[in-house]
Amino acid sequence: MSDLVARLDALLPQTQCRRCGFDGCLPYAEALAAGTTTLNRCPPGGLATIAALAEALDQPLLPPDAALWPETAALTADQALTPTIAVIDEARCIGCFKCVLVCPVDAIIGAPKYLHTVIADDCSGCDLCLPPCPVDCIDMVPRASIQTPADAMAERWRTLHRARKARLSRERESRDEARRLRRGELLSTQAQGYDIAAAIARARSRKSLNTQ
Repeated sequence: MSDLVARLDALLPQTQCRRCGFDGCLPYAEALAAGTTTLNRCPPGGLATIAALAEALDQPLLPPDAALWPETAALTADQALTPTIAVIDEARCIGCFKCVLVCPVDAIIGAPKYLHTVIADDCSGCDLCLPPCPVDCIDMVPRASIQTPADAMAERWRTLHRARKARLSRERESRDEARRLRRGELLSTQAQGYDIAAAIARARSRKSLNTQ
């Protein structure tokens, strides 16, 4: 990671909400450093993040991208969106597991066909759990109290997001290895079958010659 990417990533709120169009804050920082995107695409960061990114990149300020975050149009430079967290109505939850699969910081716990719940202290308020929920049992509510500094929360979400990506990578490698092993066993079994078939064919051929 280049120094510029690291500095830009440190300025982002780390909610990993993907509203910028990238798969998390770090990919957005990488695109900013490469000059392939604009600095006004981070709704959770508010206008303060636009200003910080503009200074780091030595670029002019831009208004918020209205297509991405119209709700911030009336914010002042020292404001950001109201922090929220997801809350699951357990009475309506059917245990479909879809919200668990998309949470970028592993803040939702549960198992298929069992009720799920949100770890409030870990939830980044990204909203990504809302679209896949088939019964609309998830609501975004204002975070009750903000006792932890924003930079500390950002670091926590960054750490949780990295841990999730590492876990998913390990699980993917494990599945790939299992598939390779199964294919190897299948090929071995097929080879053994061919050897047996060939041996039978040779035996029959010898028997046919001996009876002539």
